[in-house]
Amino acid sequence: MKVLVIGGGGREHAIVWALRKSSQVTEILCAPGNGGIAAIARCIPCDAANLHELINIVTIEQPALTVIGPEVPLSLGLVDELTKRGHRVFGPTQAAAQLESSKAFAKEFMQRHDLPTAEYGICTTLDQVREELPRFSVPIVVKASGLAAGKGVVICETHLQAETAAAEMFSGSLLGTTEEAVVLEEFLTGEELSFFALCDGIHAIEIASAQDHKRVGEGDTGLNTGGMGAYSTDGIATPAMRSWLLHNVAQKVVDGMRSEGEPFKGILFCGIMMSPRGPMVLEFNTRFGDPETEAILLRLETDIVDLFNASIDGTANELTINMRPGASVCVIAASGGYPGKYASGKPISGLPTANDQPTEDVVIFHSGTALKDGKIVTAGGRVLAISAAAPDLQTALDKAYAELAKISFEGMQFRRDIGHRALSKQPIP
Repeated sequence: MKVLVIGGGGREHAIVWALRKSSQVTEILCAPGNGGIAAIARCIPCDAANLHELINIVTIEQPALTVIGPEVPLSLGLVDELTKRGHRVFGPTQAAAQLESSKAFAKEFMQRHDLPTAEYGICTTLDQVREELPRFSVPIVVKASGLAAGKGVVICETHLQAETAAAEMFSGSLLGTTEEAVVLEEFLTGEELSFFALCDGIHAIEIASAQDHKRVGEGDTGLNTGGMGAYSTDGIATPAMRSWLLHNVAQKVVDGMRSEGEPFKGILFCGIMMSPRGPMVLEFNTRFGDPETEAILLRLETDIVDLFNASIDGTANELTINMRPGASVCVIAASGGYPGKYASGKPISGLPTANDQPTEDVVIFHSGTALKDGKIVTAGGRVLAISAAAPDLQTALDKAYAELAKISFEGMQFRRDIGHRALSKQPIP
């Protein structure tokens, strides 16, 4: 079968890599792809945020399956448009994707369906922000309601800082786009956990759990990014906790969306804070996370096409998802200056060829690269995702960092402490 993957980051490279292992797949396309993906799939240049372009590509290529990686095409309704035209597509509808594309919708949905989450206030004007702020103690979290590429969350130490952050979100000076709503939220403390479930509109089944590292600096310091690395292990949470999250969060989301007439199909990423009051939902993503996917898919033993088909066909409850025992990690090599301003077009040295990956246990996924005059150059803030799997976390980290040591480009930065919290702690109970 011919499969088209929409997107051009590390997540999509990992999905393409997993599809290559499937005996059901004969041809893989990626739109737009990147410098690394181009070595293992046919890339089609496009704007992944242009609905018309994407529909046109599917119409011309007629893939047997289209897999949507990023959040923007989902929020624009690409699944709806392709389904309407008779194409087979993996991902949620525009209405179901509101769980990610509108934090205001997600918070109100959680309240309607009794899902555990932080206290909040939704504001559409700065006057409303000023009215709501007094009921929150500091620090206080200010969130852009819309999509913000993982950068729309500001933790404020004072009410004045919160008011300023909200004003900058409304004006567009903070994120580059104006926000129609911001969410004020109670600040929670505890360990964070990313819980991934496959959903088919009726059922939710567990895929894996992971932990992301959002801060740019070691020791979890500095600005928030799209993610500087992640790890996934068997023991990141106890079986009892994973079962609780499946039944009391993921399945309740599926049940709730179905009851509201908008069945949720695709990947549900539940961002959880293990607070002193118990597990609390921080956010939902309605697609594979990035960079968690670059770690998790190294452990996936079940054919990824079977996951996509089960979600589309409503048969997820009949599927057994097998994950390789042990641990997997992903370490991001980013451009200097990221998540602020950075330069692109920097030549990358030390990369293996596409057909000469280091070992089966170590894979380099390209997050933001391009081909220029036959050479791979940087083309984004997050450039490479060096991923590794092993029987235990420390060994996986050693493998990833050993491979990263061979790679260089001008201004390259990375965190040297991915997985640091897990190395000395017990599983989340």
